[in-house]
Amino acid sequence: MPAVSVDDLSILPRVPVPDAMVARHRPVKTLTTAPSGFEGEGFPVRRAFAGAALEDLDPFIHLDQMGEVEYAPGEPKGTPWHPHRGFETVTYMLDGVFEHGDSNGGGGVITNGDTQWMTAGAGILHIERPPEWLVASGGLFHGFQLWVNLPAAQKMAAPRYQDIRASQVALLSSHDGGTLVRVIAGEVAGHAGPGSTYTPMTLLHLTLAPGTSITLPWRADYNALGYVLAGRGTVGHEGRPARMGQLAAFGPGNAITFTADRAQEQRAPTMDVLVLGGRPIREPIAWMGPFVMNTRDEIYQAISDYQAGRMGQIPAVHAAPTTLQEANQPDGGQA
Repeated sequence: MPAVSVDDLSILPRVPVPDAMVARHRPVKTLTTAPSGFEGEGFPVRRAFAGAALEDLDPFIHLDQMGEVEYAPGEPKGTPWHPHRGFETVTYMLDGVFEHGDSNGGGGVITNGDTQWMTAGAGILHIERPPEWLVASGGLFHGFQLWVNLPAAQKMAAPRYQDIRASQVALLSSHDGGTLVRVIAGEVAGHAGPGSTYTPMTLLHLTLAPGTSITLPWRADYNALGYVLAGRGTVGHEGRPARMGQLAAFGPGNAITFTADRAQEQRAPTMDVLVLGGRPIREPIAWMGPFVMNTRDEIYQAISDYQAGRMGQIPAVHAAPTTLQEANQPDGGQA
């Protein structure tokens, strides 16, 4: 799991242990296991938010773990051109390479530790796929895509695209140097990540060495979620066992704890956790496939605007897939 790593964590700024006099440890409310499925043109995913209560997820609405899968030559797959409106998509790559293009002129290539942050806002068409050389050769593929809701006042904001390189991510360590903390967006202990967000939020990737623990200070007005993407250990101050593919939703408080088991599997020698939280929007949600709005009428308007070409046009790119995703698919659709 390359992402971004550091040989000597002692050189990094430390996340201090929250003051015991003021720390209120957030308990684990629920622990759910992600079911497996397929997305786009057939790449395997784990639906990380399946089974979690919407009020515990707010302001997030969807999270897919893409892979981990070792593709044979000719097997790598992506998504066809499809629309979005009303939210932001965040694609974080751990292994492999993904190309992005959109009808607003944004796009790029991300790999080991890079992030694409696309604000769909009023509407955009985009495509995500492995490059042609990776399709030909095959290889390892592992990443995440997160959907971040936008409040009603910003759902029709102009689309934008952020290309966040792994080298831009803020790197911290736990107080004892046993955990690497990557800050992609938001801030921890006064250290901010590079992601610019409409919805106030924090997104971290933790790597815990076997037998180590970290307690993070966490804003009391944010929700708190921890998804175990590799390894095993415990979540919460109470030490609830958790393993790869499980999501912990935390209750109220201002500190969250993760601990790695001393014995890990050979193929996953560390415990890796995606930690995210944000200020809940607490607005009605109307969701149909690639559109997330506040009312049913706004969904119908989104479908009409998409069909009328008001969300942009597919650029003339040689050999690009041109099959558009239908807007009236079941909830939780296209990546």
